[in-house]
Amino acid sequence: MSEFTPFSAMIGGILIGGSAALLLLLIGRIAGITGIIGGILQPARGELGWRLAFVAGLLMAPVIHTGAGGALPPVEITSSTSLLILAGVLVGVGTRLSQGCTSGHGVCGIGRGSPRSVAATAVFVTTAVLTVFVTRHVAGM
Repeated sequence: MSEFTPFSAMIGGILIGGSAALLLLLIGRIAGITGIIGGILQPARGELGWRLAFVAGLLMAPVIHTGAGGALPPVEITSSTSLLILAGVLVGVGTRLSQGCTSGHGVCGIGRGSPRSVAATAVFVTTAVLTVFVTRHVAGM
């Protein structure tokens, strides 16, 4: 992706923030994707319906977008399968260690003023910057 599109970025941010706020206000739940999916795998009583609806909305968004005439960006994966699996495992371990993901901490936690979420998000961003630096500039990947 080489173009910055401030209007679509603003609309996307409003939609993400608005949906996270509505989920919190209407049913008192945090829109952290890891926690929502974890709750599907081990559902508590009365929790499965809204979690499935949330995930269905995530999965249907691109379908609705293309149905409304929008185009999906091209996806090109140039990394090896083993590197992708390693990256997925590392993300999963990091999510468990921080007790949440970027959506839970970065979008919802910071918005609620949670010091723990501010610290977790700072670690996420710092780790991402260091990872890109090391893989692109040190290892030459």
